[in-house]
Amino acid sequence: MSSLLSQKKDQPCLKKEFYDSSSTSSTANTRSQRHERLSRLGLTRTEVPNDSSTNHAESYFLQRQRRLSARKKAEEESMNSEYKKMYEKAVVTNERLKSRLETSKQDLAVIQEQLQTAQNQRTCDSSSKMLEAEKQESWSLKKRISDMEEQLKVKAELKMENLKLKDENGALIRVITKLSK
Repeated sequence: MSSLLSQKKDQPCLKKEFYDSSSTSSTANTRSQRHERLSRLGLTRTEVPNDSSTNHAESYFLQRQRRLSARKKAEEESMNSEYKKMYEKAVVTNERLKSRLETSKQDLAVIQEQLQTAQNQRTCDSSSKMLEAEKQESWSLKKRISDMEEQLKVKAELKMENLKLKDENGALIRVITKLSK
């Protein structure tokens, strides 16, 4: 590369000597060549000064800038495409996660509904069990009351019979005492 640069450094001097010795027709010819080069580079005639020694250096510099800017553009485009791919991947991931979140929310709603139903059934079951237990307790209390009433009747009958027997016993004792006298 350094040999190319040294050659290019020598070339403007040769061209300058050549330009000095040539006629005006060669100047027109070089201008047309310069115009062609500039048009290939995409520059207009107004952007480049008329001095031929600076023209070559500027041309080299402009070509270098163009290559660098083209490389930079290519890198930016590749970076943009990479960012675009990463963005698209992130969007897909977000959509997938959103759908999973939505299904999870639906599952949660179903489970909460089932829990509410189970709690309501438990309340109904417990209330029905309590009602049934109260019925059993009430039935057992009624049975106890009826048993006690029966016992009271029997007790009253036994008291009556006991009084009768006492009276009979007293009468027998009196009869025996009269007989024994």
